[in-house]
Amino acid sequence: MWQAEHVQALLQARGHTVQLLGMTTKGDQILDRSLSKVGGKGLFVKELETALEEGRAHIAVHSLKDVPMELPPGFALACVMEREDPRDAFVSPAHASLAALPQGAVVGTSSLRRQVLLQALRPDLRIEPLRGNLDTRLRKLDEGQYDAIVLAAAGLKRLGLESRIRATFEPADMLPAAGQGALGIEVRSDRQDLVDALAPLADQTTWLTVAAERAVSRAMGGSCSMPLAAHGTFTSGTLQLDAAWGDTEGRLPLVRAQASAPVTTLAQAEALGLAIAQRLREGGARGAEPAAPQA
Repeated sequence: MWQAEHVQALLQARGHTVQLLGMTTKGDQILDRSLSKVGGKGLFVKELETALEEGRAHIAVHSLKDVPMELPPGFALACVMEREDPRDAFVSPAHASLAALPQGAVVGTSSLRRQVLLQALRPDLRIEPLRGNLDTRLRKLDEGQYDAIVLAAAGLKRLGLESRIRATFEPADMLPAAGQGALGIEVRSDRQDLVDALAPLADQTTWLTVAAERAVSRAMGGSCSMPLAAHGTFTSGTLQLDAAWGDTEGRLPLVRAQASAPVTTLAQAEALGLAIAQRLREGGARGAEPAAPQA
């Protein structure tokens, strides 16, 4: 809702009339299992796409890391907005940092990416599942179910909860997810009028960066069922892209890859992402198996 209200305010400031259609999704409702076991991040967008298809809604505002890498036919990503802090945040009432946690401490996250990166930093920790909205996750922490939890810094900052952040992970230690911290706006692909109206909200640097990140995940067959991280940074027209893949069973070492290239177009951004995915595979990362053909 914060995201939708944020976009509403920006569009209204430009003279548009905007009404909110509040919805919940299966991703919001299924809280007793990890996303990787119940259908993935697409659970957060399907109901919104149905509302677009039926004409009940005209635009859908998403946290981009929750948007599947391939949109269904008839839909388009019309706008990617300027990115908030893409990093992960360490949240704990009693411990100042990950390094300060005692041996065997319980850390909550349902992200396979965070799980493998935490295990690489602190193999002794117990990583336990954590689902629910932000308030629910913080309540479970405060009740003592966890010694610490790891959340996206962007969500805490947007909801005025930045004071709960005890430490922020630098990407070198905890590489963010593809698209983390960025908002994407989805429309029906035949609505060029909406694409034009949303154009002033777009941030080209963010769009190019997340396009490269998402290309890594797409090439690896990535979803929330894959422990994959991808994060890009722009410097003077050159995009540096870092990625990491881990084995949730702990049998294989963490695989990292890095490359940089001048990027001014989406095609160049995606090409860099494909090159990184290839380096991950060459380093031992395992992509998702292609789906079996339908009988």
